Amino acid sequence: MPSIKAIKRRVSSVKSTQKIIKAMHMVAASKLQREKTRLEMTRPFYAETVHIMHSLAQREELRENIFFKSREVKNTAYLVISSDRGMCGGYNANIAKETLAHMEGKNERIIVAGLKGVDFFSRHGKNIIAQYDNVLDILFFEDVKRAGSRIMDMYVSAEFDELYVAYTNFQSVLTHVPRVERILPIAAEAASDADDMRYEPDLSFYLEHAIPLYISAFIYNALLESSACEEAARMLSMDTATNNASDILTKLTRAYNHKRQAAITQEISEIVSSTNISKRRGDIV
Repeated sequence: MPSIKAIKRRVSSVKSTQKIIKAMHMVAASKLQREKTRLEMTRPFYAETVHIMHSLAQREELRENIFFKSREVKNTAYLVISSDRGMCGGYNANIAKETLAHMEGKNERIIVAGLKGVDFFSRHGKNIIAQYDNVLDILFFEDVKRAGSRIMDMYVSAEFDELYVAYTNFQSVLTHVPRVERILPIAAEAASDADDMRYEPDLSFYLEHAIPLYISAFIYNALLESSACEEAARMLSMDTATNNASDILTKLTRAYNHKRQAAITQEISEIVSSTNISKRRGDIV
């Protein structure tokens, strides 16, 4: 059993760690609030953009368009969004496993956002064709547009025949759902109001600008969803770590008190024994 001095050192160490954990919890909570605000502002724009493009997929004149036409799938690309740092519970593992299961039997081409995703798919021997680091720390739409333009060029040049985005959908602080959704080719909706819409100056000119916007909006929204989930998962992880630290402190305090009480009892016993011996010696004299 450790000494009183060792227990006191351990208590001091755990308290210092607990302070760091609480600070990390506060940072995660602050970032989560920021990401939730950005996500709430982006979702309506994203939803309407996706709805319009899926509606257009039903138009007869677009059936042969490269972004709407399904072709023989030889290579499937996945844009996987993970984090660059750990301490966020099962956030990275969940999306990585969901993607791994989805790509089974496919000839995959993986584009990874986040170092944790790069580590995971490298260890599993998967084909990573591009990677982006620190994208969730400073996230601007213009940066996403550049990445989206590169991905669109790769699709046009037939480096892959379909594209999926793997991200984590934010539903609440406690609920994060990993999803793998197809972005290209653009699928048709069951019900559509596309035929009622007019495009100026014409549909081709509209698509020239709308398709890059659609790809960028899809990716940007997925990044914001994932960023909110990452901070929520980190906040929950810090909550758990704080509770664990409190439990450890309780156990250490009990051990310290037990050890200290034993030491006091031992000292009293020695004093009493010493007094009794002195008395017996006095009687003999």
